[in-house]
Amino acid sequence: MRAVEFQQYGGPEVLKAVTAEAPEPGPGQVSIDVAYTGVNFADLKARAEGYRVPRLPYVPGLEVSGRIRALGAGVTGLAVGQEVAALTEGGAYAEVAVADTTTVFPLPAGVDLRTAATLPTVLPTAYALIHTVGRLQPGESVLVQGAAGGVGTVAGQLARAAGAGTVYGVVSSAAKAAYAKEHGYDEVFAGAFQDPVRHATGGRGVDLVLDPVGGDTLRAGLASLAPFGRLVSFGNAGSAEPWTVGQPELYPLGISVSGFSILTLARTAPAELRRLSEQAFAKAVDGTVSLPVTAEFALEEAAEAHRLMGSRTSTGKLLLRVNA
Repeated sequence: MRAVEFQQYGGPEVLKAVTAEAPEPGPGQVSIDVAYTGVNFADLKARAEGYRVPRLPYVPGLEVSGRIRALGAGVTGLAVGQEVAALTEGGAYAEVAVADTTTVFPLPAGVDLRTAATLPTVLPTAYALIHTVGRLQPGESVLVQGAAGGVGTVAGQLARAAGAGTVYGVVSSAAKAAYAKEHGYDEVFAGAFQDPVRHATGGRGVDLVLDPVGGDTLRAGLASLAPFGRLVSFGNAGSAEPWTVGQPELYPLGISVSGFSILTLARTAPAELRRLSEQAFAKAVDGTVSLPVTAEFALEEAAEAHRLMGSRTSTGKLLLRVNA
């Protein structure tokens, strides 16, 4: 089969197209003939820093859509040839990928394979940030970092549908601000946001902050919270040192900090991930949210997809076209 792997850490140029043996599913797994693979920032961190890479060489990729190729021992409720979307432990930049059945989802009616590839990581993450972990209430305000990215695009729409009072976004450019305003955001800040947020809220701050960046950005998010506000950390895109928070930050205004990682939840509480994902996918089926595919690349062009995402100029979702 065709695959894309890296044998050392570095820039997009370390991604190489190779010929490899197709993997076989183990007990409780299925193999999937991949139609499309989603590109995520975690893939870039794996390639550059070894994020969640168990060994080299490594085939990256965390989500696919396609058709079930083979069933592992003990698998029930799924069938060869069935169209599915799946979250994987890696290995998705390939013609065949393997996934545990707990993270394999038959396609809902009306969802095609191209759209399905946008669902497994972004939609459940955004749903958890707004509803399950963030617990956004009608009338509350929310501030989303990376508002023009995949998670940000969906989070803005979910917040609006949940009855948020005001939905604020943070992006890196005016072009991204225009995009975000088309996907649920009332006001979008390009670059520094702490003072503009205070000004926009009459000094009060926001009720919920969603932060995938970490470091100084997370600290600025904490400083942007209203009394009893919540911050949810869901990544460390800035590769800063691990943050800590304690009494000096939390006590004065009664604020709280939570965390979320869909990849970790897949390992520690797969049944909860499945329940969460099914609730999230329903929002795509009923039209509450949509995630535009803004760029599509052939599998062998994975390095170009990484260059685009790494440039911080991309919006929406990027896909690799494998067998579609």
